[in-house]
Formats: sequence, structure tokens, C-alpha cells
Amino acid sequence: MKLLILNNEGKSRVGVKQEDGIRLVDATLQDILNRGLDGLADLETEGEALNEEFLDFAPCIPLDRKVICVGLNYRNHAKEAGLPVPSSPVLFNKFSNALTGHGKKVKLPEVTTQVDYEAELGIVIGKPAKDVTREEALDFVFGYCCINDLSARDLQNRTSQWLLGKSLDGFCPTGPYLVTADEVGNPNGLGIRCYVNGELRQNSNTKDMIFYVDEIVSYISRHISLEPGDLILTGTPEGVMFGYPDDRKEWLKPGDMVTVEVDKLGRLCNELV
Repeated sequence: MKLLILNNEGKSRVGVKQEDGIRLVDATLQDILNRGLDGLADLETEGEALNEEFLDFAPCIPLDRKVICVGLNYRNHAKEAGLPVPSSPVLFNKFSNALTGHGKKVKLPEVTTQVDYEAELGIVIGKPAKDVTREEALDFVFGYCCINDLSARDLQNRTSQWLLGKSLDGFCPTGPYLVTADEVGNPNGLGIRCYVNGELRQNSNTKDMIFYVDEIVSYISRHISLEPGDLILTGTPEGVMFGYPDDRKEWLKPGDMVTVEVDKLGRLCNELV
């Protein structure tokens, strides 16, 4: 099932993507997450189907949950960055101010001149998870979504802590859909791509991840309790502008359109302004 959040008549509503369009559901996303995958069969849609082309998308996750990120989690990305392959997941975080939806414009702030794109697979937790094993970890995943982990490289590298360059307003486009785990299947074999103004910049597969989805969920749960709706970003593959030679770097600028595409999850598009 493909779920989404839209702004409809001044209210935030959950929609379900169906063959004839988007149908609204009389439940909050948090309620749906709390019910789990088994509760999806009880969802009832209402009203006429809406044309997706004209929807006002919001982030496809609850706005009050944790956003935990994994850095340097693709082998070829670590190589292009000139950094060693991590022996443990590198964790940092974003905040809710960074979340924005599909189709939303992202303002480039004056405090940075080196904004980069990062196509990522997002994990959305579906059940409380604490000290889960790798073998059972996927049972705690509700679904997956496309993420653009926008990064201000000059701010990110100003200190040893990455947070400032990762958590600027609007720097975590998310969506358009939250696709349930049963529809995605194996998350460790999905094609992942990023386009800037239609030009392919990143083209990889989640099988190149150093730490797979089950490893990530298990590792985090042993240190940080996870709750339904928590979002985990799993890292980006090679092809980011940070990895280009200095004479070829072209940082994102106003007017650029960035599209993140992950197999089975759709296309997330945002314009920089």
C-alpha cells in the first residue's frame, strides 16, 4: 500500500494511492502506524478519488518523531569521499524543521554556498523496538520512502559534528509515498537514483550499503529506543557533488530541480529557490 499525507481544505489528511487516484482515509498516520501492517485491511476510504497532480503534499511521516541518519553507508561513497569504510554505523540526526514534502520548494539560505543532494532510502518504524536482533529487525519496519538528505557541505565540515549542515530548514524532503514493507519486499536490492535538472547524478543500488536495513534497525535499537513513526535515513551512494574534483563542483543553485527515485517507492521532486 502507498500512503501519503496531503493538505486538504486546511487539514492534514492521509491518502491511499489507488488505481483511480488518491482516496482519503479517516485516520491519522500515527493511528495507522500504531495499528501496524495487520490493521491496513480495516482502513476505509471516503469521498471521490483525487487527482495526484494537483495535491499539496506534506512529508509522509509524523512530524513529531525522531529522524536518525546513517552516514557513509555506501562503499563507493566512502571511497569517493576519501574516507575509510566505517566499522560501525555513523549516526547523526536531523530535526522536524528539515522535513518537507514532495513538490515543495526548498529555500537556499544565505549562510551556505555549498548545498549538495543525497538520494537515500528512508525506513519508517512500525512497532516499538528496543534491543531487537538482526534476524527480527525487519518485523519492526512499517515501510519505506524516498529521501533527499540535502547537505550544506561548508557548514557540515566546519566542525567535526555534521548536524549544522544537515538540519537547515527544508533540508529533508520526504515522500511522496510511505510504501508498506510488504509491497517493497527486500529493501537491500533497490535501485536508487538522483537527477538534477534531468541529468542523472547518482545511480546505484541499496545492495552497495555497508550496513543493511536489518543491521541498521538492530544497531540503533540497542542504543536508542525506536517508536512507530521514527524515520531512519540509510545513507547515500556515490555521485554527490562533494565527491567531484574541485574544478568540476557545481553546487545546487536557485532554479535547480532535484529528483530522487527509488525502485517501488516513486519519485520525490523538489525545486531549490
